[in-house]
Amino acid sequence: MPKIDTLRRVFLPCFTPTPTLSHHHPTTIPTTKKRLSTSLRDDIITNHHDSNSDSDSSPLFPLPTHNPTAPPRSSKTMVIGTIFGHRRGHVWFAVQHDRLKTKPHLLLELSIPTQSLVQELRFGLVRLALECHGSPESDLGSIPLRSIPIWTMFCNGREVGFAVRKKATEPIRLMLKSIQSTTVGAGVIPSFGFDSGVDKCGELMYMRASYECVVGGPDSESFHMVNPDGCLGQELSIFLMRSR
Repeated sequence: MPKIDTLRRVFLPCFTPTPTLSHHHPTTIPTTKKRLSTSLRDDIITNHHDSNSDSDSSPLFPLPTHNPTAPPRSSKTMVIGTIFGHRRGHVWFAVQHDRLKTKPHLLLELSIPTQSLVQELRFGLVRLALECHGSPESDLGSIPLRSIPIWTMFCNGREVGFAVRKKATEPIRLMLKSIQSTTVGAGVIPSFGFDSGVDKCGELMYMRASYECVVGGPDSESFHMVNPDGCLGQELSIFLMRSR
């Protein structure tokens, strides 16, 4: 059973109405769990469909001997990632370092339709790659990676359009505030007037989880979903890459 099933069982029925299903506990598989940051602790009970869990720190490999000639190690941190959008709209992705702050550190509007992403999630593996070319004579080669305004987007190796960096509007802030006590979960919430031109009276779907953010350097960064059981979920990953 894919590890992402815990979220998929809640998120996917939002798009295909079905009778209420009983919740099943997945078979527990012993894994080495990563410690989540204190901002992601499971200390608030919500009315959303949440699935929170605590993690223990347990080293998988002994620390290597320091080599002064070795390249710098990648920087890894824990963040909260929220994928959201209307049924008949397209997908947005918000990154927060603190779930209590409604201004995301990164907000991307993705051209992939919500229904298409749901279909990809049914197969259990989703790789969203956002690429840009920063030539030496272009400003895109010198600005921070998260400040790049537009990207070419690929989903599982297929070009699917573009991704655009956005600023958080008031409806998006209200949406993030409404789920600020949720660490891990998926469900349906009011749209708060968000993207009303697409689905004026429609509800907003969201899937929220902890992500491991890996900064490989000034030209590469990636976000990897952490499953509710605390292990790294490679089923959903988002990559930001700049070529030169």
